[in-house]
Amino acid sequence: MAIKVHKRNYIGAVPGVKIRQFNMGNPLKDFDYVLDLTSEEEMQVRDNAIESVRTTVNRYLNRKLGKDGYYIKIRIYPFHILRENKQAQGAGADRVTKGMAHPFGKPIGRAARVSPGQVILSLLVDSANLDLGKLALTRMKSKLPCKISIKVHKDIKSIGTRPKKTKEEKVEEKAEETTTEAAAAAPAAGKEDKAAAAGGKAPAGGKAAPAAKKDEKKK
Repeated sequence: MAIKVHKRNYIGAVPGVKIRQFNMGNPLKDFDYVLDLTSEEEMQVRDNAIESVRTTVNRYLNRKLGKDGYYIKIRIYPFHILRENKQAQGAGADRVTKGMAHPFGKPIGRAARVSPGQVILSLLVDSANLDLGKLALTRMKSKLPCKISIKVHKDIKSIGTRPKKTKEEKVEEKAEETTTEAAAAAPAAGKEDKAAAAGGKAPAGGKAAPAAKKDEKKK
């Protein structure tokens, strides 16, 4: 039997997550330092705020260090579904709003519940780019609703697992697979054409061979 999630029993459709990527940069390189962007208070952070932080930090570091000079990992996920009970507007709207004390409301978005000391984002850089990484994270204070702090340490394993391959390697593997499949299909098609020509049948994608002329009638 499927287990019911009681908080979602009355939700028809869950809004999609606006965070497009959770891992950015070069996950294969061995970096020296980890910069953790942590929250200092309990707060709900919407997914569009997390996406704004992600795009701004990634664009800034990509311009300064290149795509292989850093690694970013988003450490929170917006599980919480935000709901809103829309109120009527215009004359006499105050009479419409009076009703249930705690109406359920309709889903309008997602948010992540952050506790004090929880890591929102982790950044991996080399020792030469440590100050630049701090500057990139301090620029994000205005985009988050909670007070934040930056913690620097060398415990790389604390951020958890990292992707084993980059996007470029995955694209190259797919291209190699397609070329090998095409190369394997080409000789098979050639054998079919030769067999069809030997049997007097039309080869694949071609016209039928002209029929042999009949023998002249005997006088």
